[in-house]
Amino acid sequence: MSKLTDWVLDLLFPTRCILCRDLIDPGRPRICSRCQSSMPTAEGCRRKGDYFSECVSALHYRGAVQEAIRRYKFEGAQAYDEAFGELVAERIYADLFGRFDILSWVPLAPDRFRDRGYDQSGLLAANVGKRLEWPVTPLLKKRRGVHAQSLTGSPAARKANIAGAYTVLDPKTVEGKRVLLVDDIVTSGSTLSECAKTLLKAGADEIMCATLAVAGDS
Repeated sequence: MSKLTDWVLDLLFPTRCILCRDLIDPGRPRICSRCQSSMPTAEGCRRKGDYFSECVSALHYRGAVQEAIRRYKFEGAQAYDEAFGELVAERIYADLFGRFDILSWVPLAPDRFRDRGYDQSGLLAANVGKRLEWPVTPLLKKRRGVHAQSLTGSPAARKANIAGAYTVLDPKTVEGKRVLLVDDIVTSGSTLSECAKTLLKAGADEIMCATLAVAGDS
């Protein structure tokens, strides 16, 4: 389908499965039963980073999941946030619940936010907080734009690209706290590691992460 066709279908038939795009009954979950049973779930996938102790993910970034996340991030499909947030919340509840003090997210740079009109990871975190009945606290600000990590190349290049990009809004908020960061995708882990390093330098005790999807062979 073309982007224009997708947009028209979403406008005329908003109750479509966010993965396969088939029509579903109004009021039903946004992921149809067929896709629910065939989703590439990432249960048991746990990663460690240079500065975060653990990262869990709901899905593998491939096939229909990859296309749906691209629509969510780049094509204005922000209404996917509730279904995606539920998936992340389920993974957090199973693997990390009770191990963190503060729930937050990896923020967009201001220019990206202006262009997109929403922060996809912020929306995910808001829905996670709603599902888990846990407050969501903004902790980080992206103080400068960087080249898109997906276009940067090697892990070393990604790490250099993102270095120094974040700052902590209020260090007193994170002192001695265990922080859980929500993001959309983890690939090399360089973005999450940079955020975690920034928070640890501000006095946080431990950083854990949860993402909607994990890219690569993990």
